[in-house]
Amino acid sequence: RLPSEAFDYDLTTLRPYDPLRKGNRMSGTSNIDLSGGFSCPLPSSQHDTVLMAHGGGGKLMHRLLEELVVPTFGDAPAGQRHDAAVLSLGAGMPRVAMTTDSYVVRPLFFPGGDIGSLAVNGTVNDLAMAGARPVALTCGLILEEGLPVETLRRVLASMRACADAAGVSIVTGDTKVVDRGKGDGVYVNTAGIGVLEHDQVIAPGSVREGDVLLLSGDLGRHGIAIMAEREGLAFETTIESDCAPLAGPALDLLREGIEVHCMRDLTRGGLASALVEIAEASQLHLRLEESSIPVREDVQGACEILGFDPLYVANEGRFIAFVPESQSRKALEVMARHSVSAEACRVGAVVPGRPGFVTMTSSIGATRIVDMLSGEQLPRIC
Repeated sequence: RLPSEAFDYDLTTLRPYDPLRKGNRMSGTSNIDLSGGFSCPLPSSQHDTVLMAHGGGGKLMHRLLEELVVPTFGDAPAGQRHDAAVLSLGAGMPRVAMTTDSYVVRPLFFPGGDIGSLAVNGTVNDLAMAGARPVALTCGLILEEGLPVETLRRVLASMRACADAAGVSIVTGDTKVVDRGKGDGVYVNTAGIGVLEHDQVIAPGSVREGDVLLLSGDLGRHGIAIMAEREGLAFETTIESDCAPLAGPALDLLREGIEVHCMRDLTRGGLASALVEIAEASQLHLRLEESSIPVREDVQGACEILGFDPLYVANEGRFIAFVPESQSRKALEVMARHSVSAEACRVGAVVPGRPGFVTMTSSIGATRIVDMLSGEQLPRIC
C-alpha cells in the first residue's frame, strides 16, 4: 500500500534516477525517480546487438542515430536535422534537397498500398517536408531467389504509377539478388532529389513560440491496415492505408505565402515521436489538444482491441505543419484544397513551458507528457 504522498509529484519535473542511490537493486533497467522513495523501472537502452526496436522510430532508434550513426558521418546542428538534407550547389544555383529511404514492409501488398507505392510516396514526402519540389528518384531492388516475376511486375508497375502521379521520374537504380530465404521477397531502396523554389528555412530550428500545429488528416490507418493484413484480423470495415504523396499541399502552402516554419510526415513512431523530435531539436514546449486530434472510429476501435495508442501508430500520408497563429486559418484553407489534406485541423500550439517537452491536454482536462516509445509497437510497417 502506497502512502498518499507518493502521488504528490509534478510529471513535468521527473529527473533521471541515480543508479548509485542506496537500496537500488534493479538490474537491466533504468529508473525515473517519481517521489522521495519510489522509482519506476524502464527498459534498458544499453544493448550489444541490434534489436527490431532500433528501427521503430522510438527511443532506441534515436539513441542509435545520436550515439553511433550521426557522430560517425558528421554532426549537423540539431535544429537543422530533417528527413531530407538541404544542399547549396554554389552561387547562382538553386538549393536542392536530397533524401534516401529503404522499405522492408511485410506483407508486400496491403489494403491501400504496397511496398512500391510506399517507396515512391515516402521518398517524395521526405523531400516535400523540406519544402522541395520532388524531381527525380532512384530505385534499388534487393530480390530474393524464388520471388515470382509477377510479384515484381506488380511492385514496379505500382512504383511507376505513383511516380507519374507525383510528377517525378525514376531515373536510375540497381538490382541485387540474394539467396532463397535471405531476402523476404523484395526490399526496395529509393533516393530522391528535389529543388527548393523559395527562401524559407523549414526545419525544427525555425519553430517559434506562438506557432500553431496543423495536422493534415486522421491518424493511424497505415499501421492498423498493415497489422490487420499481417495477422489476418477482420474488422467490420476494411481499414486502408493512407499512403499518398504530400507534395501538393506542402508546396501549395509555400506558393500561397504561408510562413511555414517546419513540416514533418508522421511515419514510424507516429505523431507523438515526430513532435518529440521537433520539441527536443527546437528546445520549445509543444502542447496538444486530444479532443482536436482526428482518429476514425474503426481505427480507434482497432487500437483499443490491440492495445495501441493512435498517437504512436504509423501513417504514410499525413503531416504536421508549424505556422504562425496569424496565418493558420489561411493555411487550413490551402490544405483543404487537396484531397489528401481535406480534413486538416489545428491540434495544438507552441507554448511557454519546459523546453523540449510535449504535453497533451486530455478530453477530460488532465495533462500528460507525450514521449517516444521505449520499444517497438509495430515492426516492419514501411
